[in-house]
This record gives sequence, structure tokens and C-alpha cells, in this order.
Amino acid sequence: MIYTRFLFISGTEITFILFIVILVFGADKIPGIAKGLGKGMRTLKDATNDIKGEIQKSADKNGIDTSISKDVNEEINKVKDEINELTGSVRRNL
Repeated sequence: MIYTRFLFISGTEITFILFIVILVFGADKIPGIAKGLGKGMRTLKDATNDIKGEIQKSADKNGIDTSISKDVNEEINKVKDEINELTGSVRRNL
């Protein structure tokens, strides 16, 4: 049995929510809604990257050392990769 949870919502609950969305908006409107959500998420990501870039430029201009945050991010990414490797093998064995 595959047990999937997304934001503490089970597969049955996700199915029920999708069913309600189809009933409310209709099957023909869902691709347009998804496209709009995708564009909105992309715009938000681009804005976030622009803000990060501006902060980085400002820090570099003012001589602020940001290498500490880069080192921390690298370590966090290493731990994430290790956890993903571990949970990946556990998930494959279910």
C-alpha cells in the first residue's frame, strides 16, 4: 500500500477536494485556472529572485560578507540530499 501525504492531507481528501473543484468550476475551466496559478507562482518566484539579487548586490557593495550564509545553505542542501537518499530507499521498499 502506498501511503502519500501532502501537507497533512491524505489521498482521499485530495480526491474529494478535486471533485468539489470540478463541480464548482467545471472541467473546461480547470486548465485555465491551473495556467493562471502557474503564472502567479512564476511571477512570485521571479520577484523573490529579484529581491535576493538586490540584497546580494547591496551586501557586496557595502562590503558585507555573505559567504557564511552560502556555507550554511550548502550544508543544508547536503543534509537535504542525504535525507532524500535515505527516504528514497525507504519509499522504494514500501
